[in-house]
Amino acid sequence: MGATGYGYYRTVIFFSMFIGYSLYYFNRKTFSFVMPSLMEEIKLDKDDLGLITSSQTMAYAISKFISGVLSDQISACWLFSIGLFVVGVINVFFSWSSTVTLFSVFWFINGLGQGFGWPPCGKVLRKWFEPSQFGTWWAVLSCSMNLAGGLGPLLTMLLLQYYDWRTILSMSGIICASFSFICLMLIKNDPKDVGLPSVEAASKKGGAFLTNSESTLSEFLLSPYLWVLSLGYLVVFGVKTACTDWGQLYLIQDKGQSVLMGSSYMSALEVGGLVGGLAAGFLSDRAVARQGLGTHGNPRHGLLLFMMAGMFASLYLFRITITAGAPKEDPIWVVALHPLSVLIGLSEKEIWILSLGAMFGFSSYGPIALFGVIANESAPSNYCGSSHAIVALMANVGAFFAGLPFSTIAKHYSWEMAFWVAEVTIAVTTVFLFLLRNMRTKMGRFPKKID
Repeated sequence: MGATGYGYYRTVIFFSMFIGYSLYYFNRKTFSFVMPSLMEEIKLDKDDLGLITSSQTMAYAISKFISGVLSDQISACWLFSIGLFVVGVINVFFSWSSTVTLFSVFWFINGLGQGFGWPPCGKVLRKWFEPSQFGTWWAVLSCSMNLAGGLGPLLTMLLLQYYDWRTILSMSGIICASFSFICLMLIKNDPKDVGLPSVEAASKKGGAFLTNSESTLSEFLLSPYLWVLSLGYLVVFGVKTACTDWGQLYLIQDKGQSVLMGSSYMSALEVGGLVGGLAAGFLSDRAVARQGLGTHGNPRHGLLLFMMAGMFASLYLFRITITAGAPKEDPIWVVALHPLSVLIGLSEKEIWILSLGAMFGFSSYGPIALFGVIANESAPSNYCGSSHAIVALMANVGAFFAGLPFSTIAKHYSWEMAFWVAEVTIAVTTVFLFLLRNMRTKMGRFPKKID
C-alpha cells in the first residue's frame, strides 16, 4: 500500500499543481498576450501600459512574500486554490472594463492572487518528495511557466482570429476559476492527510539521520545562511531580469542587430532556461543522493557556482564578441560554426548570438531554481515557506534594480557600461559564494542525530 499510495497521490497532486500553475501563469500574462488587439479598441499610451503592468508586478512581489509566510500557518492546498480562483475571477472582471483606472485596479488584484501560487507548491513538494527528488520535481513544476509562456502567445493569436480580446480573457478566467475547485479536491498538504507516513525531512549521512528540528522565528531569522542565499538570489535574479528586459534593446541599439534577431535571442534564452532549470534540479538531486544533506555545505552548491560562472562567461562573450559591423576577419568560433550555418540556413554570427542566448538562459534559470530549492530544504520544517518567501522577496528587489537603476546607467553612459556592471556584479557574487561554500547551511537550531 505504501509505495502504491505514494505513487498515486504524488502523480495526482503533481499534475494538479502543474496544470494549476500553468493557468496561474497564463492568466498573469493575458494582458500582454492580447495587448495589440486591446489597443485597437482602447487607446493606451506607454505610460498607461506601464502603470497597468507595474501595478501587477508590485502586488505580486508583496503577495508572494505574504503567501510564503502564510503557507507555514494555513493549508497550502486552500492557499493555492483561493489564489487560482481570485486570478480567474479578476480576469473576467478585467474583460468587462474599459478604463486605465479599472485595468490597473483589477491587474493589481490579479498580482495579489498570483502571489498565492508558488509558495504553496514548494511546501507541498517538500512534504511529498524526498530530498534526493525535491530539486528535480521543483524544476519540472517550474516548466509549467515555460509551457504557458511559450504556448500562450501562439494560442492567443489563434483564438484572436475567431474571438475578441474580451471573450478570450473571460474564457481564460472561467477555466482558471473552475480548475481551482479541482485543485481543492485533489491536492493534499501532507501524506498524513491520507493515512500515509510522512516523508522524513531528513538526509542520511555517515550512517545517521539528521532530523530537521523545528526552530523559533528568531533562530531562523538569525541564520547567516538565509541572508547569504538572499544576497546571491538578489544578484542572480537581477542580472537575469536585466538581460531579459534589456538584452533585446542592447542587441538592436548598440550591436546593430535586427528586430528579428533580438526576438530570436530572447526565444533562445527561454529555451536554454527551460533546459537549465531541469538540469539544475536533476543533477543537484544526484549530488544530494550521493552526499546527503549535512549541517555544513550543501551538495547543490557546486552546480550553483558552476552555473553562475556560466552566467559571467556568457555575459562577457555577449558584450565582447558581438559587434555592430562585420569584423575584417572572422574569429575562430565563428569559422567553426560554418558547417552548421550551411545546414540550418542561418549565418555564423546569428548562430553565435543564439548560442550565447541559450547559454545565458541555461546558466541563469538553473541558479534561480537552485536558490529556491536550497532555501526551502535548508530551513526548519516550520519555516520552509517563510524561507522561500524571504529569498524570493530579495529576488524581486534585484528585479527592481534591473529596471530604472539599470536603464539609468545605460542612459547616462551606454548599454555597454550597464551590462559591464552586471557582469562584474555576478563575478564578485560568485567568488563570494565560493568562499562561503562550506559555511553552516542548516538554518535555525542544530538538528539532532538519530543513530
